[in-house]
Amino acid sequence: MARPNDITAIQTGKELKQWYWLKQELVAFAKHLGISAAGSKFEILERLANALDNIPAEPKTLATKSTPQSRFNWATEALTTSTVITDSYKNSQNVRAFFQEHCGATFHFNIPFMDWMKANVGKTLGDAVQEWERLRERAADKKFASHIPEGNQFNQYMRDFFADNPDKTIEEARHYWKLKRSLPLGRHRYERSDLQLEFKK
Repeated sequence: MARPNDITAIQTGKELKQWYWLKQELVAFAKHLGISAAGSKFEILERLANALDNIPAEPKTLATKSTPQSRFNWATEALTTSTVITDSYKNSQNVRAFFQEHCGATFHFNIPFMDWMKANVGKTLGDAVQEWERLRERAADKKFASHIPEGNQFNQYMRDFFADNPDKTIEEARHYWKLKRSLPLGRHRYERSDLQLEFKK
């Protein structure tokens, strides 16, 4: 069974879920069917599968967004290591300048650090400086493996492939990934038996 060249030719949710699709392919298909293309890759995939199988979409629930109680302006206020992180916290050039002064010119906002800032209202910017240093040291540790989002099957495959085959090249890894994703497996994860796929083409 060969992977369909045209995603719009897919007739059922089961068939859709068998194959590997790029997120942009799923987004385009969702727009083609006139349904929401919002959310993660697998959320869109599930929504498309339900639409193909005529399963009614769940009613939308209105998200309630809490209004910040603090009026502290992170774009203009003077910042020190004693400044308390408020529920009104926002990244700004003012904040960036503070962290570059205390963490060095290489400071940059990244997802783990921004998540920490949002989750630690009540702590100080001094605590945040220490957290940045901790994250920086963790990232420099060769044994540390950052979190790969569930939808990024390619990166997860590459990591698992090289963990099992450190002597292989990136070209070889991509070769086996290409063979793997051509199969109707649903979730495409690395297995040692993938090294035999070329004999089954």
